Amino acid sequence: MNLKYQILLFYCYTKVNNPEKFREKHHLFCIENNIRGRIIISSEGINGTVSGKIEECEKYMNNFKKNKLFKNLEFKVDNYNSNAFQKLHVRLKNEIVNSGIQDIDVLNKSGKYIEPHEFKEILNNEPKDTFILDVRSNYEHNIGKFKNAIILDLDNFRLFPDKISEIEKNIDKFKKVITYCTGGIKCEKASAFLIKKGYKNVYQLHGGIIKYGIEERGENFHGKCYVFDNRIVKEINKINPSVISRCYVTGEKTDRMVNCANAECNRHFSLSEKGAKKFNGCCSKKCMLSPNVRKYDGTGFYQRKMNGYNPLIGAKNKSRIN
Repeated sequence: MNLKYQILLFYCYTKVNNPEKFREKHHLFCIENNIRGRIIISSEGINGTVSGKIEECEKYMNNFKKNKLFKNLEFKVDNYNSNAFQKLHVRLKNEIVNSGIQDIDVLNKSGKYIEPHEFKEILNNEPKDTFILDVRSNYEHNIGKFKNAIILDLDNFRLFPDKISEIEKNIDKFKKVITYCTGGIKCEKASAFLIKKGYKNVYQLHGGIIKYGIEERGENFHGKCYVFDNRIVKEINKINPSVISRCYVTGEKTDRMVNCANAECNRHFSLSEKGAKKFNGCCSKKCMLSPNVRKYDGTGFYQRKMNGYNPLIGAKNKSRIN
């Protein structure tokens, strides 16, 4: 396979004094270097997944290395056979990951890093005094998760703070708890939140599932990892891969993720080829009969509308960054 492209997953919590100015400059750099993807910029840092040809991605990464503001930024790099994005979005937001968590110091009071090789040892030894907490959404951990991980019923990460009473029932505040997510950004903020809530021994998987897959070949990760690019899911476990998710329509095992062809529904769910044929890419007969059904092309991927986003100035009527 001719792998001429790369996919870069990255984030960095850092203080950006003028995020609007930085956004404009960074967006222009991406355009000039043919970088596509989704990037979020705020006063608390940057978060993104981008793609381009190998030489373009190398130039993109080198640009960050020149900026002391992002000295702690680390790229997770995948080689790929095509561009993983069709468009470029560089947006200003209040947070680089939408959590709604207020008054925490992620830069100075987040969980200690657990490196992938250390995490692998913990998974293999299964210590009874260590809790492994998945802070991702339902559609993410339904497709794949670590062995013995505690999962939460989350439609999105914004609901994580609402689960603190459930967490306190299942995790002793004085025992070790390790948070994890896809690339590290959610578990870093979640770990800071747990510390604020009185947890004394909080850690986070450095670089998340993706870094663990790269460095430790994904051992003890069951299923596949949901990713936020056109691949949708990524193989992590190179040792003993498995499929844990089931088709929403037929119940058979599948690791294929789609959006419902009914635009009004747009449910994100697992769907097998057999299930797709039953309702023409929809999640139910009711959705199949809707007048707003999009043409199902076999992928279940539908390009998002711009929703007022102007790539030159950011989101229409965007909220100001304080």
